[in-house]
Amino acid sequence: QVQLVESGGGLVQPGGSLRLTCAASGSIFRIYTMSWYRQAPGKQRDFVALITSGDVTNYADSVKGRFTISRDNVKNTVYLQMDSLKPEDTAVYYCKSIVLTDSRSTPRDYWGQGTQVTVSS
Repeated sequence: QVQLVESGGGLVQPGGSLRLTCAASGSIFRIYTMSWYRQAPGKQRDFVALITSGDVTNYADSVKGRFTISRDNVKNTVYLQMDSLKPEDTAVYYCKSIVLTDSRSTPRDYWGQGTQVTVSS
């Protein structure tokens, strides 16, 4: 079994910064793409950013230039540095990782439980 645990959410003023962390643990043979999604109240869960195992990154247009995704493959951890935060960034942020649990299995998605980010004055 694989567990993803997010941390780093909280309340921040507009223009401020937060750094989210998502640590994967458990039966991990290899982690492929690691991603962040977010879900605002009453809305669908939307893609925010991803980073591949080769460190290729991609971002939603709404966060380009403000958010930076990175990973530490030794720690099985993905980060999301969020700068110049806006009220519309308020949401629950979830991490997702594509994980291979052993050499004979099939990679599958694992999700964290989410961390709340609130941007408000």
